[in-house]
Amino acid sequence: MDIVEEIKKVYKEKFKEQAQHIFYSPGRVNLIGEHTDYNGGHVFPCAISLGTYGAASLREDKKICFYSLNLPEKGIITADVEKIANDKANDWANYPLGVVKTFQNHGFKVNKGFNLVIYGNLPDGAGLSSSASLEMLTAMVLKKFFSFVIDTLDMVKFCQEAENKFVGVNCGILDQFAVGMGKKDNAMLLDCNTLKYRYVKILLKGYSIVITNTNCKHSLVDSAYNLRRSQCEQALADIQKKRNVKSLGELNEDDFAQLQTAIKDPVCMRRARHAVFENQRTIKAVTALENNDLELFGHLMNESHKSLRDDYEVTGPELDALAELAWQQDGVIGSRMTGGGFGGCTVSIVRNDCIDAFKKNVSKGYVQKIGYKPDFYIANIGDGTKVIE
Repeated sequence: MDIVEEIKKVYKEKFKEQAQHIFYSPGRVNLIGEHTDYNGGHVFPCAISLGTYGAASLREDKKICFYSLNLPEKGIITADVEKIANDKANDWANYPLGVVKTFQNHGFKVNKGFNLVIYGNLPDGAGLSSSASLEMLTAMVLKKFFSFVIDTLDMVKFCQEAENKFVGVNCGILDQFAVGMGKKDNAMLLDCNTLKYRYVKILLKGYSIVITNTNCKHSLVDSAYNLRRSQCEQALADIQKKRNVKSLGELNEDDFAQLQTAIKDPVCMRRARHAVFENQRTIKAVTALENNDLELFGHLMNESHKSLRDDYEVTGPELDALAELAWQQDGVIGSRMTGGGFGGCTVSIVRNDCIDAFKKNVSKGYVQKIGYKPDFYIANIGDGTKVIE
């Protein structure tokens, strides 16, 4: 049975009625440009063909009811549309509830409840944006049921705000943007300072994007994510005493060479150096791709991982093992961690006829180094959040 049929069946079992609509929201992978989004730099993500499915119907009362096929032990989680608050008892449902609350805060009247059954085939805790996928799915449910006049970019901003202010994760806009604005066979170059973006066709002739999951879960709420962000803010504050800039993303390598002595703390200096150099790498990588220079693109991916390892210190032994093993394999153009770090996944560009050997060799080496197996996914680049029926 396919996912859509399964989710309809479970919806009917739980709520004794047919779901009115089925929704889909993808996960995302960021090809290059990590931890640059909240530093006013560029990112280069794409939506992928794994994501979150939702079956939903409007209710006549004020109750919102959530059920996840991934977490059946949590049962049906309920909330009142007029009394939404972040409550530990809501568990995973705090993410969609945060979106509802954010819409309400912006003057959108959500005056009835709804039922939502979800199933995600994104690996949990893998850093492929399962939370942003669920948030954008919820935004699309609200738009559909309440006929809200709102464009996708505003929905993206609302979902980021929900994660920042309601859930308490100080994330940038990358994840929600990639999930909401995805386009088949295209990645997106987004300037996080201005929100200007353009689609870039991904033509990987004879190559595929391979996502490798460390199977070491990461949790951004509990990780050093917010600390990294504050270290960059401190570095920027030091630089601003010498030069009038609004974000680290405005600087290039030469600017940084002139200004780095202004940063008092050596750790903050390294964090800022990553943010500046990674932003420049991202711009160069997109140009390389548009010039069909896959070799340069791959080299920049590798340099990105090293910077995340040495200057930003967000990789850890599992991600480093995967990247280093990938660099040794035939047919690999480039490999790097993707997502927030501290576990999660790497993204590699691998020649199609080398994928089987890549999986076998990387898996064997990883088990020797780490003690358990990684998982592999071939990522097709897909569309953003949508109503599917």
